[in-house]
Amino acid sequence: MRFEVSKVFDAIEQRLSTDPAAARAVIDLAEVVRYVDLDGGRPASMLRLGMVIDALGRQLAEENVPVHVVVHKGLLSDADLTSNERMVARRWADDGLVEVLPNPADRVLEVADLLGLPVLSRTRFDALAGRYPWLTGQPGRLMAPLPGAGGPVLAARVGTAPAPTYADPSPVGARLLGRLWRCPDPECSSFGSMRIGRPSGQPPPTLRTGAPTCPRHDERLTDRGPRPPAEVLAVRIGGVVRQRFVVAGDQPVTVGRAPEQAGGIMLGQWLSEEARRWISRNHARFELHGTELVVQDVSTNGMGIRPGGSMDDDERITLKRQTRALGPADFVELYPGVHVGRARNWSSGGVVNPASVMAEAPTMTFRTVDR
Repeated sequence: MRFEVSKVFDAIEQRLSTDPAAARAVIDLAEVVRYVDLDGGRPASMLRLGMVIDALGRQLAEENVPVHVVVHKGLLSDADLTSNERMVARRWADDGLVEVLPNPADRVLEVADLLGLPVLSRTRFDALAGRYPWLTGQPGRLMAPLPGAGGPVLAARVGTAPAPTYADPSPVGARLLGRLWRCPDPECSSFGSMRIGRPSGQPPPTLRTGAPTCPRHDERLTDRGPRPPAEVLAVRIGGVVRQRFVVAGDQPVTVGRAPEQAGGIMLGQWLSEEARRWISRNHARFELHGTELVVQDVSTNGMGIRPGGSMDDDERITLKRQTRALGPADFVELYPGVHVGRARNWSSGGVVNPASVMAEAPTMTFRTVDR
């Protein structure tokens, strides 16, 4: 059972991101771990985070949905968690996959406000509705994870939104996200010089009296210059959005059957046998040149560009060992039905039952709760 639980935590870890370009919702871990009615188990369990992530994926109809998780510092020593869970939470914090703070409630709403993301929480935040009008004015921005017949579901706290909704980053958020920031503590997992992960993927700063501040260390941040531009792309296979990924000025990305480069996007697990034979291990390389998204064919068999999203084969542009800038609605066709394009152009994931991070969880985690 311990091995199974560890595999679940590994799967959950793949869905954690403080990268503003990647995250799809904001969660307070200290709250979620105590949703006992989701499984009828222990007073606190980190497996419930996986259950809520699965609920988000189902209601967005999308695979591999990442979340921005905020953690109360006290959770790292909470005796209601197992020693393994506390160790995992500390590892996530050290790797910058989650934010650890003394008082996360305000930070959850601040991140959601700055980035235009929904919050997954049962807390109503009535006292903060004046500061964050979208809590009561935008259905789908505050979604409560609740027990459901086939697993947890997300219910809108305002209105009748069937799924989480999104907004543009706030004006303040847009300004903050346009810059890179540095914490005086070099080991700061969010803004330190030793930060793990994409350099320009740091979370938004918090604001203290209008000054950008490190939310963990409460130290004023220094401006390190413009943040490299980034584009969120999506892989769509057979009409289903399987994965989103970020291409930035400091991070080109290779897509293929099984890319050799670190950070490459592997498609093999979703491909038919014929598609696997056609698509190369390294098939397409995506880069940002300034704000221009460029794709380079690095494959054996070549690929196509669908200009403006057109499926007219007469308009399809073939690339073979060539490079081309992509227009706003263009997408790349690696093989018929295997597409890569800007995520904003594909609003629905199309997945009825997305892959679950809880697939390896012990069955006791899903006990039915008598009511």
